[in-house]
Amino acid sequence: MVEAVLRRSRRRAVERMALAAAEYASMGWPVCVGAYPPTRQRHDDILRSCSCDRVGCPAPGAHPMSPAWQVQATADPATVGNWWMAQPEANVILATGRVFDVLDVPAEAGVMALPQMERSAVRPGPVAISAGNRALFFVATRGRPADEDEWWSCHLDCEPEMDFQVAGLRWHCRDSYVLAPPSRDGYAAKSHWLRPPDDRPLPDGLRLLEFLADACEEVS
Repeated sequence: MVEAVLRRSRRRAVERMALAAAEYASMGWPVCVGAYPPTRQRHDDILRSCSCDRVGCPAPGAHPMSPAWQVQATADPATVGNWWMAQPEANVILATGRVFDVLDVPAEAGVMALPQMERSAVRPGPVAISAGNRALFFVATRGRPADEDEWWSCHLDCEPEMDFQVAGLRWHCRDSYVLAPPSRDGYAAKSHWLRPPDDRPLPDGLRLLEFLADACEEVS
């Protein structure tokens, strides 16, 4: 009986993942297939933390499945539906710097900043807590600035050198991505929405930056 319950729970989780990917695509948000935590022992009896099979994967279950993810990412519902029919366990990755950017801070700092924004009549827009215990603030994209020095890329599976003045704050823009709810990482942590997306325009990232920077300083 326990096994049957676990199978039903897993099936529902898989269905939620496919539904979430389709909903993001219908919103015009670029989606691509993500790695995921394996659910079964491998032939070598080692339970790996990521489906990519990379030994020592630095971001288990929290990165795109394909190195060509930037080309593949799409908001076409039919394509996204076919992907999750073929790989129903896949996590959902959202490409940033096209429709939206993401301000990424420690979860504690993000939760601290929300009431401060409310008191200042600043609307934060969609906010998610990622599997890595980070708060993700979805903001209007800066796109491709005329001055190339005005942007930086932040990947989840590496730490490129960036001139940050605030420890713990990342701005995901062009050439980056985030793990979207309800994805789970290789440590079984689940992403979820604190403030789900709605029909309102995304806020200006620079409007939120001061609140998030102050909160990061307080929790650092």
